Amino acid sequence: MLLGSIKKGLMVGLHTTWSLGKIVFPVTLIVTLLQYTPVLPWVVDMIAPLMSVFGLSGDAAIPLVLGNFLNLYAAIGAILSLDLTVKEVFILAVMLSFSHNLLIETGVALKVGVKLWIVIVVRLGLAFVSAVVINLVWQGGAELAKYGLIPAKEEPAQGFTEIFIEAVEKGGIGIIQLAAVVIPLMVGIQFLKDLKWLNVFSNWMAPVTRLLGMKDNTSTTLASGLLFGLAMGAGVMIQAVREDGVSKKDVTIAFIFLVACHAVVEDTLIFIPLGIPVLPLLLIRLTVAVLLTLAVAFVWNRAELAKGKEATYEH
Repeated sequence: MLLGSIKKGLMVGLHTTWSLGKIVFPVTLIVTLLQYTPVLPWVVDMIAPLMSVFGLSGDAAIPLVLGNFLNLYAAIGAILSLDLTVKEVFILAVMLSFSHNLLIETGVALKVGVKLWIVIVVRLGLAFVSAVVINLVWQGGAELAKYGLIPAKEEPAQGFTEIFIEAVEKGGIGIIQLAAVVIPLMVGIQFLKDLKWLNVFSNWMAPVTRLLGMKDNTSTTLASGLLFGLAMGAGVMIQAVREDGVSKKDVTIAFIFLVACHAVVEDTLIFIPLGIPVLPLLLIRLTVAVLLTLAVAFVWNRAELAKGKEATYEH
């Protein structure tokens, strides 16, 4: 049983890594190359005039673009190089918590069967609305942000060969990081399944999934995204959707919750070096995710009920 679980977990892990790697590598490669072209600066220049709506200076467009095209680490690297107020850094942190790594994480959502427009509208909508609300409500935070734990700044690559090597390295590191999380995770999940412990865990999560308007079999998908994120937890989510028979409705509702609140540990702690209060950041994400999910589930269930009544009347 032990060897069988390891073998099956390894195979699922490798297959998932290969499947997700086909998204992670080319996206990382292309975006890294674009950083050294006029394309990203052009996008930044286009967005800069809109920044005042969110209470941000024009420079804040740089971390927003990098965070959405690449990841939170790239965005934080950009924030550390800018002179921003505490309020600006907090608004950026909230916006980027809702909307980051859009290309890769949207690719993962599509793999699971969630519609493209839902992911884009929810993530960008939450980012924009939250920024406007915080800007209007919070009158403080005008002092300059003081950053701690600043990593050594790397020299930008020079020449096409260096730039291309850097892009390939970043893409390769992305896949290695993915494999380092996904493969052991899939082996562990396989053990839990074979020992029937996953059923116990699903039972624990069942009240939460039911409260959010989903069936019990969505619990594994929800928990993996909440703990590991959309990209890193994708392996478990894809397998759970396939093996647990999660409906398209439930996986869509789960992803609406997860696009607002995923990788709660990593995505919260990562902002500590910026010197902002991270507890309000976590509470905002969690509260918005719960309220939005409850609203969507309520409307969806009412629509299904209405359709059912119409069908009954027709008969």
